[in-house]
Amino acid sequence: MFQDRTEAGRVLAGALKEYELDSPLVLAIPRGGVVVGREVALALGAPLDVIMAKKIGAPYNPELAIAAAGPDGRVLFSPDLRDGTPKSYVLDRAAEFRKSIEKSLAAFRSHRPAKPIVGKSVVVVDDGLATGLTAMAALKYARRQAPRKLFLAVPVAPQETIESLEPLVDGVICPLRPPVFYSVGEWYISFDQVSDDEVRRILDEFAG
Repeated sequence: MFQDRTEAGRVLAGALKEYELDSPLVLAIPRGGVVVGREVALALGAPLDVIMAKKIGAPYNPELAIAAAGPDGRVLFSPDLRDGTPKSYVLDRAAEFRKSIEKSLAAFRSHRPAKPIVGKSVVVVDDGLATGLTAMAALKYARRQAPRKLFLAVPVAPQETIESLEPLVDGVICPLRPPVFYSVGEWYISFDQVSDDEVRRILDEFAG
């Protein structure tokens, strides 16, 4: 287990140093991933920015993810679900979420522009993954921006989730892959909620 997200970020940073990344850029998935990403960015001497995707829930069960929308509105359907939900429903929700993502990103960045991805060694960071659907949407978006290399760094995730994401990246750093997995929070001693204000404060540290 990890004491908290700060410790988890330092563990990831230690593993990432072995890669000797050229022109690294850390992209953290809000909110908890930003706390982890801060430690990674500090250790690598890299800029820190945010990347977002949102899950789209089934109309009869919002908690059941049937797709995810990336920052550009591109839709990623769950590969394991064929529930008969009309495609039009998913696309309409994705259009709504694109506006929501744009608004959230602008607020997190205090309306600063996004840091460019093209030609960078990009490390996408979160505090942990369950199904990995939203992370997959974020990774696919990042890949479309033509990074030099693309890595995923998360403290904990199920092995099957990591295996589903490995084809999308040049490397995966995930030190804890428990055989029995219920939630990300169970692998942290302290897993407090991260506020929007804390995300903004951390990003402000890297504004220069």
